[in-house]
Amino acid sequence: MLKRLLAGWLGLALLVMCSFAGAEPAHYKIVTGPERGTYIQIGQDLSKWVAQPAGIDLEVMASKGSAENVQRMRFEPGVKLALVQSDVYQAYIDMANAGNADAGTTIRPLRLIMPLYDEEINVVVRADSPMKTFADIKDKSISVGLIGSGTAQSATTLYHLMFGQAIPEQNIQHLSNEDALAALIVKKVDVAIIVVGQPAKLFTDMNPELLQQIRPLRVDPNAPETARAKQTYFPATLRATSYPNWLKEDVPTLTVKAFLVTYDYGLRDTVGNLNRFADSLCANFDNLQEHGHPKWKQVKLELPTLVRGWKYYGPVEKHLRACLTNKSAAINATAAQAAQKARSSCTDQERLLLLCK
Repeated sequence: MLKRLLAGWLGLALLVMCSFAGAEPAHYKIVTGPERGTYIQIGQDLSKWVAQPAGIDLEVMASKGSAENVQRMRFEPGVKLALVQSDVYQAYIDMANAGNADAGTTIRPLRLIMPLYDEEINVVVRADSPMKTFADIKDKSISVGLIGSGTAQSATTLYHLMFGQAIPEQNIQHLSNEDALAALIVKKVDVAIIVVGQPAKLFTDMNPELLQQIRPLRVDPNAPETARAKQTYFPATLRATSYPNWLKEDVPTLTVKAFLVTYDYGLRDTVGNLNRFADSLCANFDNLQEHGHPKWKQVKLELPTLVRGWKYYGPVEKHLRACLTNKSAAINATAAQAAQKARSSCTDQERLLLLCK
């Protein structure tokens, strides 16, 4: 029953999408992250499993990360989608509310499509370093990521939360993830902070001999620095199963949420294309979870209540909520059918009392 109900609704959505198959596809772009990060793989999955069935040619663009993505989403022609970290999005809103006109111009027309998954904060040191936990990085030389990257925002925000001060300017280096690890190994920096969803190619593809020269620091749940960091970030775990060539045991860490973002478009063609994208996302969500990056298994097809200043993109929200309603109805119908089937085996006493049909 569940399969029939879902097949009916999803079949209708796919029929609508297929009606556009003969038309010239829309050419859109999605800005993601570094070439060996998780964002770019998520973008590739969306292009293959969602955009293509919806008749959209979605070009996946590499970038420095979230802050650059916000700018490109707002101002670069053809960019209709972006992947953005929650702390970066909130930082723009906070600056806009504090009176920064440029931040307001940039962020206020942007809209969320849906939350995705948590990205782990990797605080990496040399294997022979005496440092053990996040709290030990105070006053050390740190690569915080490239200017314009989500990593840079997360690293600086995390440090400020933990220690109540900014990273001293002389201790900051803005290096790419790959360059940061290289600088760490040759002792040009003490710490490399890298925000990336596990398992990340950055670590899984790294030379095993070099990989053994670095290790991630742990979060101490009892440290006051951790309590302050949890004002913005959430507990998580770097799993040994994600990095079997690197980690011998799970390592507690912190995370930041990733979101799929668009603009408050009003043009009919763009609205129509993004609505088909939403229908395809619903219809092909199982494909994403089965065939896409392992992070898709952590994504839930849901639209939770947003904090103040955040807004969903209205047309897509309507389509996704319709999808969720139909799926919920199908599940409820199946549950009712199962309950009725269970009642079909009745005792004589239940029959006498008309408790069975």
